[in-house]
Amino acid sequence: MLPTTTRSRASPSSSRANPMFLQYFRRIVKWQQMDVEYTFWQMLNLCTSPKVVYQHTKYHKQTKNQWARDDPAFIVICSLLLVVATLAYCATYDHSASHAVVVVVSVFLTHFLITGAVIATCCWFLTNSYLREEAPNSHVVEQRVEWLYTFDVHCNSFFPMFVLLYVVHYFLSPLLITHGFIALLLSNLLFMVGASYYHYLNFLGYDVLPFLERTTFFLYPIGIVIVLSPILILSGFNPSRYFMNMYFSQRL
Repeated sequence: MLPTTTRSRASPSSSRANPMFLQYFRRIVKWQQMDVEYTFWQMLNLCTSPKVVYQHTKYHKQTKNQWARDDPAFIVICSLLLVVATLAYCATYDHSASHAVVVVVSVFLTHFLITGAVIATCCWFLTNSYLREEAPNSHVVEQRVEWLYTFDVHCNSFFPMFVLLYVVHYFLSPLLITHGFIALLLSNLLFMVGASYYHYLNFLGYDVLPFLERTTFFLYPIGIVIVLSPILILSGFNPSRYFMNMYFSQRL
């Protein structure tokens, strides 16, 4: 059970929150200031060697004195890739341009932005309220998890899941949306791997913070996913057909 202790002392990082957000949002509209090459390096390693990415997060803390990125390139590029992938689905499975616009906006907002903000807020509250280590004495500067860092962790975790459940899924979708046990099995396995890897990267993002404890809590959802998957398979639930039917006017 998580402890119920809370801390009332103000954090030095809170005074930097507003300037950090303002600088972050100003850089979104300045493409020339974004480090695109480093962003693609991060995306590649999140799929192959995610611990390397979070090792660089430690270096970023040492040089910039903040855990969160000060470069919005990752969010911008991830958003653009999500829009492109959704347009590919619309071009293949939809026949209405107006409906395609609705699908693109809906997927971007619900799958990435709003869901990410909700998850980041929940993780921000959980880590700061229950998972921080007690300061050994009053002379130690108390550290807190930045909200922007929790959103970074969500974005990092989202990208490999995006590769599996949007890109790979797109090319396999002609098979996955068919009737039959093979399509049912492959669809559930794909979603199980994507969701499990998301939560694993979520765990790595918080495990790297030296002032947090009991971060294995973020691995618990993987167990839930693994338990649910055979239940969904036995019940005949095909997540690919479910989501495709949800978004596209042409029933599958």
